[in-house]
Amino acid sequence: RWLFNQAVCTLYAFCGVLFGLCSLTSLTVLSTVCCLKVCYPAYGRCWDVLSELLLLLCVWAYALMFATAPLAEWGSYGPEPYGTACCITWKASSREATLYILALFIFCYLLPCLLILISYSLILWTVRVSRRAVRQH
Repeated sequence: RWLFNQAVCTLYAFCGVLFGLCSLTSLTVLSTVCCLKVCYPAYGRCWDVLSELLLLLCVWAYALMFATAPLAEWGSYGPEPYGTACCITWKASSREATLYILALFIFCYLLPCLLILISYSLILWTVRVSRRAVRQH
């Protein structure tokens, strides 16, 4: 069972969601930047330290927005079904909680996974096309 009080449960769940979303969002941004640098070199050259810091700030802001939503009563944090840890309360008890879970699924799972898939597919396609071009010359 969860050994601590609800405040610690909420903090634990908040940190898990925040760092998990930061991780997936960082991988999404990394794959997109790699795609730009490999597939569209003209756009890939425009990245400097300032724009990379801005991207990093946007990653954290995006993750923070979705992680703080349950703290603002849009969704909630609570014990997991087995009661040994805390996370998002997946069994939605209200319309707002259902919308939060749906938004989380679309914007924090489906969209990042699609962007990663598209980015690496474009990279593979570009490498294949350039390999054919090198063989012909």
